[in-house]
Amino acid sequence: MNNRTLRVRFQEKICYVQFHRPEANNAVNDELIEEFHQVLHVCEQESVTVVVLEGSPEVFCWGADFGEIHKKMDEGSSTGSDPESLYDLWLRLATGPYITIAHVRGKVNAGGVGFVAACDVVIADDTAQFSLSELLFGLFPACVLPFLIRRIGVQKAHYFTLMTWPVHIQQAHAWGLVDAYDTKSEPLLRKHLRRLKCLPESGIAQYKRYMHSINDSLYQSKSAALSSNREMFMNQQNLERIYTYVETGYFPWEQR
Repeated sequence: MNNRTLRVRFQEKICYVQFHRPEANNAVNDELIEEFHQVLHVCEQESVTVVVLEGSPEVFCWGADFGEIHKKMDEGSSTGSDPESLYDLWLRLATGPYITIAHVRGKVNAGGVGFVAACDVVIADDTAQFSLSELLFGLFPACVLPFLIRRIGVQKAHYFTLMTWPVHIQQAHAWGLVDAYDTKSEPLLRKHLRRLKCLPESGIAQYKRYMHSINDSLYQSKSAALSSNREMFMNQQNLERIYTYVETGYFPWEQR
């Protein structure tokens, strides 16, 4: 597959998808979202049973690409991407007819946490750390929260959002954001795959449908999440905070 933002390989019934935007800390842009949708379409056509999502050893995914927002502001064009395509991508990871695994190493921020929380299984090494930095800029992770709450509960997601500081692997595991971790995560991933690849395609699809029939909170929350996201990225003060951060490297309270 000809992708610019992802590296994709297939091995038996397993699809490995790696974020590949090293120049932007694997930040999410429109092209990445579209390419990922295309990959999942192929997975559904080819009856893939396991999808493994990875980043680099240093950065899994850094969330929205503030650099692109800065560029669009300079050009006077629309700054925000419509959030529905990203929300629908996470829905596909959460509800699709395959087992989704986030293999996390290094830093995960903002929308990157959305990818993690959407997956069925999360495996990490001891370098993994997670953060929700949005409130530092007057934003909040509206689209991430339905997936995060489903995984770790309302109060933990609330605390995580308010504090904005990094959560290290031990805490993430205790909260249930991470299912299993080790010093070296590759052997742990292989151990899980040896078991999961034995599961029949029909059983996986039927089980995933059942799980989301008894808890459809992700669909119920979609409208409110999209509305809040759009409102935040139309707020000029929020956009100015992002612009200044990209220009200076200072957070809003540090600006001189």
